[in-house]
Amino acid sequence: MAKDVDMEKDAYKNAESVEGEIRIADDVVANIAGIAATEVEGVAATVGNITNELMSKVGMRTLSKGVTVEVVDSVVSVKMALIMDYGYNIPVTCKKVQERVKNAIESMTGLEVSDVSVRIAGIDTSKQV
Repeated sequence: MAKDVDMEKDAYKNAESVEGEIRIADDVVANIAGIAATEVEGVAATVGNITNELMSKVGMRTLSKGVTVEVVDSVVSVKMALIMDYGYNIPVTCKKVQERVKNAIESMTGLEVSDVSVRIAGIDTSKQV
């Protein structure tokens, strides 16, 4: 039958059923948050640290760059850094990001999101008229 596989230590157990257990890695939750944030109008991109930037230049792109998640007892805390498009209201756009990220994580994973902290790391002026 199926052999027992040691799951990643940065994965959390989401559910257990007759068929087995479900584990979701922290990176998956971070990817969901990153995608949800960039779907909000006015958000140009998520921004990562220097390692993420170098990896993207050599072809390894990650959707979770600039996103950190911490899962404790099925409760998620999200921290993200964003670059916004010029001309958008920062507080209004950040509120939309927080709502979109919270809804996406909760609906896709079944976890509770306690908070979504957004840091604006820059403004993209390339689309400015």
